[in-house]
Amino acid sequence: MSPAIALAFLPLVVTLLVRYRHYFRLLVRMVLLRSLRDCLSGMRVEERAFSYVLTHALPGDPGHILTTLDHWSSHCEYLSHMGPVKGQIVMRLVEEKAPACALELGTYCGYSTLLIARALPPGGRLLTVERDPRTAAVAEKLIRLAGFDERTVELIVGRSEEVIPRLRTQYHMNRIDLVLLAHRPRRYLRDLQLLEAHALLPVGATVLADHVLFPGAPRFLQYAKSCGRYRCRLHHTGLPDFPAIKDGIAQLTYAGPG
Repeated sequence: MSPAIALAFLPLVVTLLVRYRHYFRLLVRMVLLRSLRDCLSGMRVEERAFSYVLTHALPGDPGHILTTLDHWSSHCEYLSHMGPVKGQIVMRLVEEKAPACALELGTYCGYSTLLIARALPPGGRLLTVERDPRTAAVAEKLIRLAGFDERTVELIVGRSEEVIPRLRTQYHMNRIDLVLLAHRPRRYLRDLQLLEAHALLPVGATVLADHVLFPGAPRFLQYAKSCGRYRCRLHHTGLPDFPAIKDGIAQLTYAGPG
């Protein structure tokens, strides 16, 4: 390519870099820098974050542990967690619903698990599902460090599509008052329909879904709005540490099979 042609494309490249600078920063922090640190340390970002929590957070204090994780993500390494803005929304909705039984699909590092657990009513129970054993091991330690025992928070390692059909028989969850979908958005619709098929959602149940705008769950949102079984509301937010990248939490209220 001649210098003249390269110069002709320079304004376009500069325009793209300026317009999508937040996405480029996210790519660098979430993929490039993370991969480099994984190779150098031999640990995953969740494991490095937990090591930081062990030396900086107060055991038995879920609020302080959450704040410590937020600080780590903002000042050390981007954690790809729910973050404080979305966290406040989720905690408020859990407190309003006061679920006796809650289900989380996608434990990840345990951040959103702590949010739900600390907002449960007395005697409330949370079942959280994580498919990756190594990530689940970190989350398990974080949950116990925060002071929640297995009677309050039970972590299951497995695929959501395999766990959901066993919830009633193996885990004694006959009804789920609140669900948080926080695993992979492309699986949201499949797992919601599995919950419906196994009659696990009572009328009035709340289903929360993270990342419905970025990276997005269009088929899930279309189904929720058009099937006639849900009342839908979207809580607009941004990504943690990247507020210019718009995202949102969907809030669905189950109205019955119709």
